[in-house]
Amino acid sequence: MTEQPPPSPTESSPAPTELESSEASGRNGNALNSKEPLSIQLPDKPRTLVAIVAVSLLLIGWFTAIPWLGIPAALVTLFLCLQVIWQPARQWLGTYLSLQQQWVFLAMVTALMAGVGLISLSSKNSQAFKQTNWDAVGALAEAFGAAGQILVALLAAYVAWRQYVISRDLTMQQNRITQQQTIDSYFQGIADLILNEEGLLEDWPPERAIAEGRTAAILGGLDAEGKAKVLRFLSSAKLLTPLKRDRLLGRAIFDGLGGYEEDIEFGVRVIDLLGMLVGADLSGTDLRSTELSEADLSDIRLRQCNLSRANLSRAILQGADLRGANLSRARFFYGSAENATPRDRLNPPDYKTGAQTGAVVEDADFSNVQELSEEQRYYCCAWGGYRTRATIPGGCAGIPNRLESSARELF
Repeated sequence: MTEQPPPSPTESSPAPTELESSEASGRNGNALNSKEPLSIQLPDKPRTLVAIVAVSLLLIGWFTAIPWLGIPAALVTLFLCLQVIWQPARQWLGTYLSLQQQWVFLAMVTALMAGVGLISLSSKNSQAFKQTNWDAVGALAEAFGAAGQILVALLAAYVAWRQYVISRDLTMQQNRITQQQTIDSYFQGIADLILNEEGLLEDWPPERAIAEGRTAAILGGLDAEGKAKVLRFLSSAKLLTPLKRDRLLGRAIFDGLGGYEEDIEFGVRVIDLLGMLVGADLSGTDLRSTELSEADLSDIRLRQCNLSRANLSRAILQGADLRGANLSRARFFYGSAENATPRDRLNPPDYKTGAQTGAVVEDADFSNVQELSEEQRYYCCAWGGYRTRATIPGGCAGIPNRLESSARELF
């Protein structure tokens, strides 16, 4: 039998298993991590010996009143101590103070300590030290002590304020997350409520009533941006649009193009906003192409709101705040501006002539609105009343005040 040659040192040894590799990397990582705090908290042996010698010389110089021995020892001790405490103190201060504020604070503390040590050691057994007016020094020390207490109080107040700001930001972020989760649950609940297993719209009267109730409840607990998200969702899903219905079953009718056919005269909405947005604050939100027709928007705040292409026909905008809003191609009425009139409670709307199809804009504020067309300006001037006319950009010269001259009861 021939002897097997010993394995060559260049031959690869069996590869370590995945568990062994992870354990080895964990040990290495722990070793590396354990070295970092030790290098900061514990000095090496040479520095320790130097510190012991410096402290010993400092004590000898202090008790024997030898300045030339105590002063260098104090300086060396101070330097070594600052090296040890610098990094932890900087990390602690970094949580509450900016980098510039850290430098100022540490410079003040170090200068005070060094100054006190140098003065106390250099003044030992000197004539100036013996002739010092200690009453004045005591008063000065009390003044510095009071100033130090004030600085400490200010620092504590600043730290408390920073903690309040951080806590407030965290609370606001958590509220936004919670609100978004609530909105997502609402979206899913509405979809499960009005869609059948095939994904087709199936909204019987009880289901529409429940959907309206859930919508009213969620709109009452959301901020401006949350309300805008809900309105955009409902508008995009055609849940606020009047849909043509089968007169026998009441189901929505397809338009042959993959959607449902609209019927602005006799259609039925899945969700009717009614008075859900009365007095709501939607300032600064994006409501482009939203369906708000026939909604009661009395006293609503729409400042700096983007209402381009929004449908506001037959909506009640009495007392609404529209300052700075974008009204590009927003619909206030059907038909022509000269023939359009606001809605009322007595006559049905005529979408061909525009009679009773317009929005109620009495006492609304249109100051500094953007992209206001001539037709929109004419209608708002004619049917807004004196208060509204005073806020229309460009004025209402030459446009009759039809609201004041009309005797019929509006909406």
